[in-house]
Amino acid sequence: MLNPGRGIDEHGRLNTSTHAELLIVDEADRLKVGALEQLRDHHDRTGIGLILIGMPGIEKRLARYPQLYSRVGFVHHYKPMSADEQAFVLARSWPHLSLGDADDYATTEALAAITRITSGNFRLTVRLVGQIERVLKINNMSTVTKEVVEAARKNLVIGSM
Repeated sequence: MLNPGRGIDEHGRLNTSTHAELLIVDEADRLKVGALEQLRDHHDRTGIGLILIGMPGIEKRLARYPQLYSRVGFVHHYKPMSADEQAFVLARSWPHLSLGDADDYATTEALAAITRITSGNFRLTVRLVGQIERVLKINNMSTVTKEVVEAARKNLVIGSM
């Protein structure tokens, strides 16, 4: 893979640029073999960095294609966030929701509901927060409560609860 700030370019000169080109593919586990082969070929021809994001097990699927798998630098499994990590992320990523006040009972209840519903899954947390913002706006509210979180959950397709 391309190493930002270092390396030798196609003319044998030292590359000292401060940036790297990077292609990020989300839901890569849904790609067919032909699309994966095109990504491999593009990486080989351009040297562009490539990040494939997918569901658990994607590395096993890629292992069946040695020409692609031989280029995999590493695999990282993201673990669910703990309740404390989730509270930290919510308070800092969405400060306008005022979910950083651990002394407020309504906030504590709302955080507990978010953690229970999402099980620490970051992607689901982002989707749920989007729905929470929507519920607040529609109802002209400014405080996130357990009831607001539950109303937002009802608008998501996340499986049985």
